[in-house]
Amino acid sequence: MYVNSTEVLCSSEEVKTTLSSSAFMPLLMRKVEQVLPMQIDVSKTFKNTSSKVLDFLVDSMFEFVDQSLLPSQSNFGPVDELGGEVVITSSIRGKIPDDFPEGVYIRNGPNPLFGGLKSTKSIFGRSSHIWIEGEGMLHALYFSKDVSDGSWTVRYNNRHVETETFKLEKQRNKPSFLPAIGGDSPAILSAYLLNLLRFGKVNKYLSNTNVFEHSGKFYSIAENHIPQEIDIITLETLGNWDVSGAWNRPFTSHPKRAPGTWELVILGIDAVKPFIEIGVVSADGKELIHKVDLNLDRCSLCHELGVTQSYNVIMDFPLTLDINRLVNGGPLVKYNQEGYARIGVMPRFGDASSIHWFKVEPNCTFHIINSFEDGDEVVVWGCKALDSVIPGPDMSLNQFGWLPRRFKPADPSKENNDDISAEDGKLFSHAYEWRLNMNTGKVMERYLTGKEFSMDFPMINGAFAGVKNRYGYSQVVDSIASSTLGMLKYGGLARLHFEEPADVSLRNESQFEVETRMFEEKSFCSGAAFVAKQGGLEEDDGWAITFVHNEDTNISQVYVIDTKKFSD
Repeated sequence: MYVNSTEVLCSSEEVKTTLSSSAFMPLLMRKVEQVLPMQIDVSKTFKNTSSKVLDFLVDSMFEFVDQSLLPSQSNFGPVDELGGEVVITSSIRGKIPDDFPEGVYIRNGPNPLFGGLKSTKSIFGRSSHIWIEGEGMLHALYFSKDVSDGSWTVRYNNRHVETETFKLEKQRNKPSFLPAIGGDSPAILSAYLLNLLRFGKVNKYLSNTNVFEHSGKFYSIAENHIPQEIDIITLETLGNWDVSGAWNRPFTSHPKRAPGTWELVILGIDAVKPFIEIGVVSADGKELIHKVDLNLDRCSLCHELGVTQSYNVIMDFPLTLDINRLVNGGPLVKYNQEGYARIGVMPRFGDASSIHWFKVEPNCTFHIINSFEDGDEVVVWGCKALDSVIPGPDMSLNQFGWLPRRFKPADPSKENNDDISAEDGKLFSHAYEWRLNMNTGKVMERYLTGKEFSMDFPMINGAFAGVKNRYGYSQVVDSIASSTLGMLKYGGLARLHFEEPADVSLRNESQFEVETRMFEEKSFCSGAAFVAKQGGLEEDDGWAITFVHNEDTNISQVYVIDTKKFSD
C-alpha cells in the first residue's frame, strides 16, 4: 500500500489492545492454584517440568528439515532485518515526478525465520509449511521532498511483524512450532495437539499478507489471526487489534471500506462453526457496530470480500478447510473441483436470511478487482482460475511438474495431442465478470481478458472501490520463469481498460483492452499498489509502484510507473 504523508501525520491517539491467550493447563492444577496460593511455585515448577518433557518429546520424535529451495527460487528467499533506516537517494535512476506525493510505500510478505520454511519427519509421517507461510516482514520506502529546492530523499527500512508466536520462537532461537497445514494427516493432527499443549496455539500467527489503514491507524494482517497494529514510521508492532474486545476470530486479509460512510467491512473464517462471520467496524475504528453469522455449512477459504454502496459481496467457492476431512485421512485444505460455487449479495447490515445467493460456475477466485451496482445488477470483477495454488501439490507429487502445466492455457489446436491433460490451464487466471441481477436472480458470466497473459493481485484507484471504475491494474505471470521453477513469478504489470463497446450486442463477446509493462529478464515484482495523484482530475491520474527483484544481481528496486504512459 502507499500512504500519503498527510495521512500518516493525522493519526488519532494511539490505543494498544491485546488478546490474552491462556496456555493449556490441566483444570485440576488451575483449581489448586486458586485454592492454595502457597502452591503457586509448585504449579510453576510443574508447568516448567511439563514444558521440558514436551520439548524433549518433540525433539526426540520430530526432525525439522529445510524444505527444498532450488537456486532459481532465490526470489522467495528470506532476508535479514537491517536494524534501522538506510538512505538510498543516491541509487535513484531516472526522476521522481515533481507531483508524486510524499509518503510511505509499504509491502508485507512471508519472510521465514531460521533460513526458510521447514518440514518435519516423525513416526506420524511428514508435515510441512505451505508456500505462503513464513513470518511477516514489512518493507517500507519513505519519500520526502525538500520544499526549498524540490529535491527528494528516499529511505528504506524493513522489520518483522512481531506477533506473540514470533517473539516466542525468536526467544527460543530455533524452530519450535510443528508445521500443521500440509502433509500426512496423522502428522498434522499430532502437530496440532503438541503445539496446543506446549504453546496454547495450534499454529503460528503469521501476519504476512497485507497492510491496511483504518481511521489513521495501520495494521498488518494474515487470515489466521487478528490484525497487528503497527507504527508505520518505525515499523514497530504495537499489539493485537480486536476492535475493543468485540472481535475474537481471524480477520480477512482484505477488509473493505464502505463507499461514502468509511465504515470498515470485515470477514472472519474459522474451522469450526460459525464458519464465517461478517462485521462492520465504525468509521472511527472504536466499535464493532454489526456482526453476523452467515450460517454456512462449510468453511470456504474466503480471502477477500467485496463491497458496493449498499451491499457486501461474499465469495463462497469450493476451496475449503475441513477438520473432519483431516481426521479421516484427507487434506486439511482442499479445492474440490466438483464442489459448488456461489456469490452472496447481502445488505450492509443484513443477516444470513437477507443474503441473495447466486449459483455460479465452480472456480477459485482469491482477489476481487472491484464490485459495484449497475442498475438492477451487482457487478463483480475478479481474477478467476479453475483450480487453487493453495495449498499446492500433494507431497507425493512433483511440484515442478504440477504447476507449469496448470497455469498455461490449453491450446485448442492440439485437441488430439496425447500430451494434452485435463489439468492444463487450471491455474491460468483471467480477469472475469459476474453480473448478478437482484430482480431476476439470473447470472451472466464472461471472461474480460484473453489467453495471452495470466494475471492476479489486482489493484485500482482506491477512491473507486465499491463504485463503477474504468481502469484496473494487476501483476502478470512470467510463464517461462514459472515453468522452470514450479512457483508463480510475476514478470510485469498490466493495465486493464474497462470500457464497453458502444454496440450493446457485442458486450458479452468483447474482451477489454490490456496494456502490459514487462520487466527485465529474471526480474519479478510483488506488492504492487496504485498511488493516486493529489488533486488528480481523472481516475488514472497516478502511478503504479512495485518492488522488483532481479535474481541475477540479487538487487531489489522500486519502480514508479506513470499509469497514463503505462506502455512507454
